[in-house]
Amino acid sequence: LGVLWFSNRFDSSQYFVYFSFNMKFPLYLFCLVECVAVAYGSVVERQTTGCLASAPGFASLNGGTTGGAGGTEVTVTTQVDLEKYASASGKYVIKVNGRITITPLGKEIKVASDKTVIGLGTSGELYQGGLGLNGAKNVIIRNLKIGHTNLNDGVENDRDGIQADTVSNIWIDHCLFENGGDGLLDLRKDTTFFTVSNNIFRNHDKNFGIGWTENVSARGTINHNWFDKTNQRNPSADNLAQVHLYNNYLYGITSYGHYARGSTNARVENVFFENTKNPLTKDSEAVLNASGNTYKSCTGTIAANSGTSFDPKSYYTYTLTPTADVPTYVKANAGPRSSVCS
Repeated sequence: LGVLWFSNRFDSSQYFVYFSFNMKFPLYLFCLVECVAVAYGSVVERQTTGCLASAPGFASLNGGTTGGAGGTEVTVTTQVDLEKYASASGKYVIKVNGRITITPLGKEIKVASDKTVIGLGTSGELYQGGLGLNGAKNVIIRNLKIGHTNLNDGVENDRDGIQADTVSNIWIDHCLFENGGDGLLDLRKDTTFFTVSNNIFRNHDKNFGIGWTENVSARGTINHNWFDKTNQRNPSADNLAQVHLYNNYLYGITSYGHYARGSTNARVENVFFENTKNPLTKDSEAVLNASGNTYKSCTGTIAANSGTSFDPKSYYTYTLTPTADVPTYVKANAGPRSSVCS
């Protein structure tokens, strides 16, 4: 009958395998082969194209942010395998299939350079844990649910959803962050060339902080995110050389919204603030250029423009969503989506 052969890396658009003399198997036998491969372990390596993308905004500069593209692609369902591949050297696209409960509670899984960590469909989740990066370069994190590390036990902790220290070129996109122990997203210690896009930040106190440095060198883009009933740091952008915030939707913010802190140079465009306290604030030394924003049922500070801001279009191309359309657009598109990776 010939010799059956197949590879653990294959084009997912093909629905057959071959005998050595090119006899095609029917679809049900192909599926049987795949199921047998899955049965032998929680990691399945394959070659696909639907889950790969390059970053926009400031993350597209400095050589670009491509994550693990061009490397090995693996699907993981356990913490052991996630830790193995996320911390490995070399390029990996790591697809998280379903919920992975992280132990001990609040542990931040180390992510090394040249990695993509992406959820499959809408079920990819890091439950009661997060991700930690230190000195890494070229990392993409997309399409994941991250959080539930807050025990409400009154104990001070540093359990972040994602903590990135001194990282260059990172793109965080289409994630859902909620109920963290400390910050949902902390970009610290000169983390630069970052883009944070299409995420949901929900029901939290210290939400999204950028800074923890005296240097004024970092550059970042923050767009089309939904800040939903969070308190402070939405985000707090401290000592950024350039930060571009556009088309975000802030709703039910109880302390302050976008904050240009320290010596930050901020451009804020077409952001929709609704039921937000102190929607736009700045320190005296910060530079702010805000335009096209909407303030609906807001109270408190709306900072005036000051200083000479930068023009994002001199660095990268982007298209502004009309401000009136931002709430509908962002609520329909932010967070994990099957269209991102399935």
